[in-house]
Amino acid sequence: MNSEVELKCKEAKEVSGQLGLTASETKNRALAAMAEALLKNEKEILAANAVDLEAAEKKGLSATLIDRLALDDKRIRGMAQGLEIVKGLPDPVGSVIFEWKRPNGLKIKKVRVPLGVIGIIYEARPNVTVDSAALCLKAGNAVVLRGGSDAIQSNKILAKVISEAAYLSAIPNGSIQFIEDTSRSSAEELMQARDYLDVLIPRGGKGLIQTVVAQSKVPTIETGEGNCHAYVEKSADLKMAENIVFNAKVSRPSVCNAIETLLVDKAIADKFLPVISKRLKEAGVEIRGDSEEDLRTEFLDLILAVKVVSGIDEAILHINKYSTKHSETIITKDKLAAKKFTASIDSAAVYVNASTRFTDGGEFGFGAEIGISTQKLHARGPMGLAELTSYKYIIEGSGQVR
Repeated sequence: MNSEVELKCKEAKEVSGQLGLTASETKNRALAAMAEALLKNEKEILAANAVDLEAAEKKGLSATLIDRLALDDKRIRGMAQGLEIVKGLPDPVGSVIFEWKRPNGLKIKKVRVPLGVIGIIYEARPNVTVDSAALCLKAGNAVVLRGGSDAIQSNKILAKVISEAAYLSAIPNGSIQFIEDTSRSSAEELMQARDYLDVLIPRGGKGLIQTVVAQSKVPTIETGEGNCHAYVEKSADLKMAENIVFNAKVSRPSVCNAIETLLVDKAIADKFLPVISKRLKEAGVEIRGDSEEDLRTEFLDLILAVKVVSGIDEAILHINKYSTKHSETIITKDKLAAKKFTASIDSAAVYVNASTRFTDGGEFGFGAEIGISTQKLHARGPMGLAELTSYKYIIEGSGQVR
């Protein structure tokens, strides 16, 4: 008998072409219905999430993982609002990227088209179920979702609620698939489903991402791991630097855009370090030295590595050596230093005088995001609707031959 993974991937493939031709008005109507369904079924969603939270606590999951897993009325409203925002964004499908005319009279257009079928493997983040389905649908892609065991009850009810709402709004039945099997074999099978999937996106910790990148036969977009840095340059406004560093570490330490290492210019270290250390420690942050292990670690917790550097050149060398190419920030008044930093740092998002916590699809105006790509091919940084499309060339002639 065929497996759940194969059956659902095959069904998604069969309807993907139809979904790719679905009108914007139909997709938008479905997104509105999905948002309404989330709010209408809030009690059932929270009840399922409570089951997952109880199991997580018994299992001894860390506070940061439980925070990622937890839902409340505010987070459900946030997911519904995200659906409404995606609804209001321009439909990328069919948009003309470039067009030009050749001397021989050929008219060439470069036009956005859906990727086809997108597979998502993710861990304990129930909102990924909703965000991924919404973005894939708006960009004309069928989606196959495979969440982790820690969020299985939450994901099941979320997938059921939004897919039923979408299908009642004339979205092709089968466009949103959810794999209920959370065993390792189901993930491995998804990684081999090259006949059905056009791209596979892992969302989660370092282990998951590295496993998918290493083992998948389906083209993969590497996302997520965030060993992010803040560098306080010698000319910085120290109060601004204090606020940015505190926000980037403390506001939500369990996410990939939180900083893990603070670099401080030696010229201001004696002034700045005592102030920021006191504030961070009062917030429960453990400050560590600059051991090799700490400098390479994505803590995802109230832990921060701190290193004093000789200047901007050492800061740039350090970040390019240790970062995961996610998000970095410099706090400075020196425009030349800012220009040098932004030009030299090889990461997806490089900030000047702002927190790395803004690396987010919603904050960038994309509505939701499918993930934050830390690679360079196809997409980089927060991936919104445009990043979930490819393109084709449409050439119009009048009898030309070569």
